[in-house]
Amino acid sequence: MLLQDFIKALDYEAPFTLQEDYDNSGIQIGNPLQEVSKALVCLDVTMEVVKEAQKKECDLILSHHPLIFQGLKRLSGDTPAEAVVIEAIRSNIAVVAIHTNLDKVFNGVNHALGLALGLKNLRILQSETGLLRKLATFVPLSHAGKVRAAVFAAGAGHIGDYDCCSFNLEGRGSFRAGDNTNPFVGNTNELHYEEEVRIETIFPVYKQSEIIAALLKTHPYEEVAYDIYPLDNRLNKVGSGMIGELAEPVSAVGFLDMVKQALKAPMVKHTVPHRRNIQRVALCGGSGAFLISTAIHSGADAYVTGDVKYHQFFDATNKILLVDAGHYETEQFTTYLIHDIIKKKIVNFAVLISEAKTNPVHYR
Repeated sequence: MLLQDFIKALDYEAPFTLQEDYDNSGIQIGNPLQEVSKALVCLDVTMEVVKEAQKKECDLILSHHPLIFQGLKRLSGDTPAEAVVIEAIRSNIAVVAIHTNLDKVFNGVNHALGLALGLKNLRILQSETGLLRKLATFVPLSHAGKVRAAVFAAGAGHIGDYDCCSFNLEGRGSFRAGDNTNPFVGNTNELHYEEEVRIETIFPVYKQSEIIAALLKTHPYEEVAYDIYPLDNRLNKVGSGMIGELAEPVSAVGFLDMVKQALKAPMVKHTVPHRRNIQRVALCGGSGAFLISTAIHSGADAYVTGDVKYHQFFDATNKILLVDAGHYETEQFTTYLIHDIIKKKIVNFAVLISEAKTNPVHYR
């Protein structure tokens, strides 16, 4: 299949427009029009991963972390990243990253971590604003049901666990068709009144092009009247971190042991274990120190993440059991997640999980 079609399949599950401004998810090496047939999934693109892709005849490497995070000024091979880029290009291996967009979707990196920790009732810890839009359009009564069904099928009308949500108000529209028109109702150069329905519904901004295309395809008018309004509501299915509950409360020390076992972590860093039991747990795979305050205010008993700085442990003491289980350790399930996404969306596409251990941090 074409690389651009592969990207579209990923985009359906984790829209690339959701990635953070600092991120560089998407095609890193390769031509959108090149053919790809076999992917190797990894957390990080290292020379070992490229060699593995060569050996297993993979023409695509799909990683969580971008190989090219900041601009490369040269390709001399003097740095590990430069050497890997050169080798991938030389081998005609495309490289794609699916990073913070996969972090932020509901069934993404944090959901996988939450399941590994045995949490129930998982929900987004810090949902996002600015991602919702409202569509208002005006449809003749005869076609209102068809248009509603089309925009719902394209992704509009979801509010929490409800779908097909809309508000419908009947009224009377007017227009006068010009000489070069072919009106669905009425005659040219005559003022016409038509009984119409104002349909309002909500949608995430990353679905806008599909929804407008569905509207234009099913609406009977030559010139379709519609408005799009930005909303400041929170989109509860997209955001940073997650929070959930253990089936039964456990002691702080027992929880730390459980985290180590679930993540196969040789060690975890943490604040002083408090006396109260742990049941409500917040988490963020990778670098999640920016959510410490949010986790505290959420009422969580513990917060599991990685890359916590020294002074941030002071800030959390006596407020929450802060656990730094490691960046790699809290994201290790991501390769299986990506593998499953590909198998779900592209049934006949060959996909392998890399055997390389790319964690740059070692313990002794």
